[in-house]
Amino acid sequence: MLSPRPTSETVFVQSHSRTVVAQTEQSASPNLELTQSELIEVFRLKYGNPDQFGPNPRLWARFGYFGPNEYYEATVAKLVKARTRWLDVGCGRHLFPWNPNLADNLALRCSLLVGLDPDANVEDNRWVHERVRAILDDYRPEQHFDLVTLRMVAEHLTDPQAVVASLKRLTIPGGRVVIYTVHKWSPAALLAWLVPFRLHHVAKKLLWKTDERDTFPVAYKMNTRRNLARVFSKGGFREISFAGLADCLLFARFRALHLLELWLWRTLRFARLDYPDRCLLGVYERQE
Repeated sequence: MLSPRPTSETVFVQSHSRTVVAQTEQSASPNLELTQSELIEVFRLKYGNPDQFGPNPRLWARFGYFGPNEYYEATVAKLVKARTRWLDVGCGRHLFPWNPNLADNLALRCSLLVGLDPDANVEDNRWVHERVRAILDDYRPEQHFDLVTLRMVAEHLTDPQAVVASLKRLTIPGGRVVIYTVHKWSPAALLAWLVPFRLHHVAKKLLWKTDERDTFPVAYKMNTRRNLARVFSKGGFREISFAGLADCLLFARFRALHLLELWLWRTLRFARLDYPDRCLLGVYERQE
């Protein structure tokens, strides 16, 4: 585990050979476990060195907190190799919205990066090598992919079995699918489920300054570990890595409330209890 009381300097000098344990439930394939250095690297690519940190990164470093985005980014970075053929489903305008430097690096590293999205936002994505405006079921390329990523997409899908069938058709045997999504029973997700869709953007803009064209209806049909494992198992995949990640960023724009979030996270972590707001990060491997 990470030290419960690291200073900002401690976070960046801890042994780089240690394995980071996800902040809630997890089971991981040894070759996909993230090291401290891998998380630090994506953190540095976003925020620079400690003397360059803004107020929030300095606060996160002080608490030893890596957010769900860092875990997702570090996981994808670990999977992308020079020969990787990568499909990003529901990519929109960005590869990693909060880490363009990492997006630059990985777009150059892989052999092929295709962005697939039915929305016109995909036309503004500068990182993908190919842009395809289509739904997953209609996409029938000649090549198959080693890696498929779905970043904050699963919560919008209404037919999980059809989605997984398409993912199997598009991946090679041994290919990996990375699902990064919200947990169905997180307070923020429950609120999104209960609040009329026309009000979603109002709340998102207040909390995170999001653009209205990045707001879509939610379905939450795949948003528990059990649901993901069941639909992927039926579709010919096996879970090789999974983590539930504490999402302490609901009030990141409001320093006093954000500080309370982080103290609550630290207290619950000390008591070995899950933080209520969580994201899910699963990696699924296609079987023969």
